[in-house]
Formats: sequence, C-alpha cells, structure tokens
Amino acid sequence: MLDSVTPFLSNPLWFYKRPRKRSCYRSSQKQNKTKQNNKTSMSCSTPFKMRLVHLDLKGAPPKVSYFSEVFPLFHALGANGLLIEYEDMFPYEGHLRLLRAKHAYSHSEVTEILRLARLSELEVVPLVQTFGHMEFVLKHAAFVHLREVALFPNTLNPHEAESLALVKDMIDQILELHRGVRWLHIGCDEAVASHVVSQHPGTTPLVWDDMLRDIPQEQLQASGVPQLVEPVLWDYGADLDVHSKIFLMGKYQECGFQRLWAASAFKGATGASQALPPVEHHIRNHEQWLQVAGRGPVDSLQGIILTGWQRYDHFSVLCELLPVGIPSLAACLQSLVHGGFGDDVKLRVQHFLGVSSLETMDPVSEGAGSFPGSDIHALVTQISLHLHSSVDILLERNRFVTGWFSPYHRRRKYIHPVMIQHIQPEALSLLNRWSNLVQQLEAALQLTFYPDTVEEWLEENVLPSMQRLQGLLQDLGEAAAPRPPPASPGWDTGQNP
Repeated sequence: MLDSVTPFLSNPLWFYKRPRKRSCYRSSQKQNKTKQNNKTSMSCSTPFKMRLVHLDLKGAPPKVSYFSEVFPLFHALGANGLLIEYEDMFPYEGHLRLLRAKHAYSHSEVTEILRLARLSELEVVPLVQTFGHMEFVLKHAAFVHLREVALFPNTLNPHEAESLALVKDMIDQILELHRGVRWLHIGCDEAVASHVVSQHPGTTPLVWDDMLRDIPQEQLQASGVPQLVEPVLWDYGADLDVHSKIFLMGKYQECGFQRLWAASAFKGATGASQALPPVEHHIRNHEQWLQVAGRGPVDSLQGIILTGWQRYDHFSVLCELLPVGIPSLAACLQSLVHGGFGDDVKLRVQHFLGVSSLETMDPVSEGAGSFPGSDIHALVTQISLHLHSSVDILLERNRFVTGWFSPYHRRRKYIHPVMIQHIQPEALSLLNRWSNLVQQLEAALQLTFYPDTVEEWLEENVLPSMQRLQGLLQDLGEAAAPRPPPASPGWDTGQNP
C-alpha cells in the first residue's frame, strides 16, 4: 500500500509547491507512479492491513464533487478503504423512500461515489444501523409503532417481526448497490448477521463490540455469534487502556472470533458541538492503538476504522466538518503508516497539506493550505477561535460600552452623545471584518455542502455573535436619535444640588 504514498512523501514539498488546483491529486499520482521504479520505497510499519476512513453522512454530507477531490488524498495519506454510513442520504426505494433526506444521493450519485473510491483504490464498506441509532427511521409516523419505547425514536423493537423485515429490506437495498463488498457493518444484531451471511454470501458482517464486552465468555462462545461476525473494538480516548484492550482481544479470540477490528477517531469524539478537532488528542488515540496492535495477539487485527463522526445522533448539532478534520486525519493516517508521529512525520504532514501547524492554521491568507477544503478549514478556524471572543471583548470588556452603554442604557436607548464616537466605529469595523469572512466561508461551504448544511452551520456558529454585534449597533442608532431625557431618580434632571 505504501507504494502509492512513496512518490508524495519522498519529497515532503511535492504537493505544497504546486499551484492550488482542485483536481491535482489524481493527475499527479499518475505522473509520480511512473517514477516509482527509480525511487527507494519506504517500508510500511503499520500493523493494520486495512485502514478505513469513516464517512458519517447523517450530518453535513458533502457533494459528490468533493469526494472526487478528497478520495485521492485519503489514498495518498495511507487509507485503503472507506466505511460509509449513509443513514438518510441513501436513495431508498419503495416503502422506505420516505427515509430519504431532502438532498439524499441519487442511485447514479452513489454509483459515482463507488467509482471514485475504486479509482483511488479505496475499498468500500457500507454501514447500516440496525435496531439502535434508528432515529432517522423511527422519527417517521409510519414507523412509530416499531419503537421499543414509544416515547423514544432511537431503538427498534426487536420483538416485532416487522422490525426485522424493515432492517432486512434496508440491508438488501444497500447491498444491491454495493454488490461484491467483502464487509457490511450492521451495528450489532445476531438475527441481521444471519440474514447477511445467508442471503449475501461473501459479505461478512462487522459489529461494534460494546454489546459483546460484558457477555460471559462461555455464553458468547456458545451463542454462534463468533462464526457470524467480526467485532470492531472501539475506543476514541487519548488515554485508551492498552492492557484492557489486549485482554479483550484475547477473550474474543478464545470465544472463536477469527478476525478483529479496531476503531479510532480523527474527529467527532470530543464534544457534540466541537468545531475544531483537538489534533493531539486524536494522534495520541492512534498511538495507543498502535501499542495495542504491537503488544496484542499477532495478526489478530484485520484493520482499523478511523471514525469521523458528524453528529452524535440524528438530532444533535453538527460537530467538526470533514474539511476541518483533514489535518487531523492526515496526522492519524500517517501515524498508522509510519508506526508513530515523530517530528519527521509531523513535518511531512505539514508540508504535504501546506499548513504551518496541525493544531491551528495561520491567519486566513492565500496559501494557508493546499488540500481540498483548506479554505473552509482556515475560515472555520478563524471564526471558531476569534468571532465569539472578539464580540465578548467589545460588549463585556470595552470600558465605554460597559460604562456608558450598559444593558440598562440600551433598554432605555440612552447614551451620552460623545460616547457614540467611542463605540460605534469599533463596532462597525468589527462587524464589517466578520461579515467579510463569513461571506467567504458561506461561498466556500456552498461549493462543498448542500444548502441545509450551510444554513445550519452558520446559524449555530456564526449568527448568535453577529446578532449581538448588530443589536449593539441598532441600539446605538436608536439612542442617537433626539429624545427627551427620562425622568428618573437615577438620572440627573438638571436641578442644582
């Protein structure tokens, strides 16, 4: 696999020195492959044969055009597969058609996504949630009767025959468009696993392992589950307990599971409303998984899934957008490829992406990044780090605002005229500065995402601060209009003491 990475990483500045073209990855890969025979290939030190990047499409699903840009980058950084969690972005048919989101991919778009994945040598593994995390299904009136608990739409009632039929239909429709896949992630359910194995031979179900961890070893061994599925051990913590993971791997092997998987995180695991991924946290998480793989049973891990959650559930807010998570993903993938994240790997990733730092980008400027979506990354970083705080400084720490235009003054639209000259220019300057950056971000987001994503992200992360600024300026304008002073014991009425 590393053969494809060698031409890029043998010269860390290879990509950074080129003009910023949105389609340069694939063409440059082809050009550099012809030079491979003249280069000394690097040895891949990763214990993970499969390295799957998770695409969580239940929030901020990118347009297909963005996948055409970013898939070659995934491959170049060391990924060789994708775990695609479609949720309501899949073009379900028949009685399941109502599950489609407003901007759900069409059949032809899914086919194009799969074609783009093949071009970048990324093996696709679809993910279908079964029984748990079913909000996108059970929120609809047509399926409310299938809830396990009537009030909550997250879990399907496993005792209803219609529930199993529903899940089987979802799986069959997805596998119809993903013929020949070696794996299908089904969340966790034995009955569904049996259906996959019997109706789709050659496709092995993957399951999250948290439902298996506490089952007694003898019971798990006798259940027949180890012959049906491959468990995915997930842990997204920077302080992952290596010894407990090794112990768990041993337990699963003794129960009869032939292959195991790991699941890490490059974003979407440190806060439901997180806007910027803490890169050091995610790098540490992958370094811990490298320790697990290195010290655990030999060749027991089939691969690792680098999860990139976009929502904590169907109803939660958006966390880090995919373009914003690219530097973290690059660092994590390269950590896996090279067996760690030393200074040489760090510099290689920074040069490769055209950034000066992986934690926070330089101030917005031309050339702040050279990867697909780097403009979104740079602008989101600026806004997330400075918009709210800059408004707070003006409204809560500016002595003219706090001293002469407090909430009490603003409600009464009352201010000393000279103070308008101290407050208004700074407020206007701040509003204009942020309005310009927000316009740039909105334009960049519109190229990559659908309108509902653009609207949601801006309304959640930008609008509150902008409204505070606009409110201050509106109150200033109204206070500047001539009006008689209020007759209040708290104000000077003009009488001599």
